[in-house]
Amino acid sequence: MATSTATITMSMREVDRLKTIQAVVDRMLRVGQAAQRLGLSRRQLERLVQRYKDEGACGLVSRKRGRPSNHQLAPGVAERATTLIKERYADFGPTLACEKLRECHGLPLAKETIRLLMMAAGLWTPRKQRAPTIHQPRNRRSCLGELIQIDGSDHAWFEDRAPACTLLVFIDDATSRLMQLHFVPTESAFAYFEATRSYLEEHGKPVAFYSDKAAIFRAVQTSTDFGRSATQYGRALFELNIDIMCANTSQAKGRVERANLTLQDRLVKELRLRGINTRDAANAFAPLFMADFNARFAKPARRDFDAHRPVRADEDLDLIFTWRLQRKVSLSLTLQHDRVIYLLKDTPANRKLIHRYIDVYEYPDGRIELRADGISLAYERYDRLPQVDTAAIVENKRLSHALQAAVVIQSQRDDRRKSSTPSRTNQGQAPYPRKALPGTKRSRQFTSGDLELAVMSVCKPPAPTHRAALK
Repeated sequence: MATSTATITMSMREVDRLKTIQAVVDRMLRVGQAAQRLGLSRRQLERLVQRYKDEGACGLVSRKRGRPSNHQLAPGVAERATTLIKERYADFGPTLACEKLRECHGLPLAKETIRLLMMAAGLWTPRKQRAPTIHQPRNRRSCLGELIQIDGSDHAWFEDRAPACTLLVFIDDATSRLMQLHFVPTESAFAYFEATRSYLEEHGKPVAFYSDKAAIFRAVQTSTDFGRSATQYGRALFELNIDIMCANTSQAKGRVERANLTLQDRLVKELRLRGINTRDAANAFAPLFMADFNARFAKPARRDFDAHRPVRADEDLDLIFTWRLQRKVSLSLTLQHDRVIYLLKDTPANRKLIHRYIDVYEYPDGRIELRADGISLAYERYDRLPQVDTAAIVENKRLSHALQAAVVIQSQRDDRRKSSTPSRTNQGQAPYPRKALPGTKRSRQFTSGDLELAVMSVCKPPAPTHRAALK
C-alpha cells in the first residue's frame, strides 16, 4: 500500500470512510457490510478500497475539492444581474425579480440564485432572519358604546348534534362586555342586518363598529351603487350615522378574536349541558349566557358615560336593513332584476321615471319592493323563465310535437336565479354555484343545433309502407 507524507485535510465523513475501509483492508469487515454501513454500493466501496491501497488516505479525499463547480455561472453574469437588480428591482422579491430578468433582460437564472445574489447584496432578508412584527397594545376606549368590535365565528357550535353555523359576536372595546350574540346560517350582509338591528333596539346606536376587511364591510370594487367602496352594510350604517372601520390585522381587533376562542370553549359546553341543538334555541339562551359571561369577565369603563344614541323616529329600520340595488326604467316602463321583468303601470308619474334609476328593495323574507323618490311603486311580475304546460294546450299533432321539443329544451335549461340573491342564504338555503348544473345550459348558450337535436328526439321517422318494403 502506497503511503503519502503530504499533509491532507479530511472531512469527518471522509475520516469515517477511512476507518471503515481500513477495517475492510485488515479483513475485520466484509465488503457488503461496509457498503451498507457507509450507504454506498458494493462496487463503489471496492473502488474506494482499491484507491486506498494505491494512494493511501489521499485517495479517499474527494476529487472535486479545489476544482470549480460544474454549475457555476458564466463570468460576468452574477455581476450583471446584481447591477440590474440594484438599479431597477431593488424593492422586488426574488421571484418577481427573477421573472423580470428573464423577460426583459434575457437572463434565465433560477429564483434561488437570484435570492442568494440579493442576500449577498443586502437587498433581501430571509424571513427567518427578519425581526418579528411587534403589535403593541393600545388603550381601551374610554366609555361604553364608543367602539364595538364585531366578527363572525364559523364553528361546530352544536358539535355533532346539528350542522355547523356562524355566531356573530359584538363586544364593547371599553369594557369587554358581550353586547350581542346571534346565531345565523352563514356570515352574510342580511345576517349582520338582523344582528345589528337587534343590537340597536336593545342598546341604541354606537359611535363606530370595528371589523375585519371582509367583503361585507369593505367593497373590493372601486365603485358601487352607493359610492366608492361602499357595501350594503356600509350603506345601512351610513344612513344610521354609524361609522365602520376595518382592521388591517386580526391582532388589531384582538378583543373579539380572543372572545371567540373563549366562546368556542365555554359556550359549546353550555349548549351541550342544556341540550340546545337549534339556532333558535341558542339565540333564546344567548342573553342568559351573556349576563353570566359579563359578570365574570367584563371590565369597568374609565368614564361612566354611555355613548349609545337612541334610534330616531324618522329612521325606518325596515327600509334601512334591506338589500338595495338600482335598476334603470326602460321606454316600455319595465326594469329587470334577477331574471324577472317588473312592469310598471302606465301613469303620467311613472312616465317621468323613464331612463331613470330607481331603487329595488329586497327584504329578508324575499319580498321585492320598487321605490322612487321615497314612494313605493305598484308593479306586476313577468317571469322570464316560464314553463310550457302541455295539458293546457288543445291537442294537435304538430303542436304536440312542438311542445314536446320545448319540454326537452326546458329540461336542459338552467332555470335557477342568480347566486347573488341574498335572501336565500339568509333563510338558511345553500348558495347557488356560479356554473350551470351538469347537463344544463344557460338560456343564451342554446344554439340552433340544440333545437335540431330536440326536434329529432321527439319526431320519429315514419314507418315504412308495404310497397316501400317490397322495393
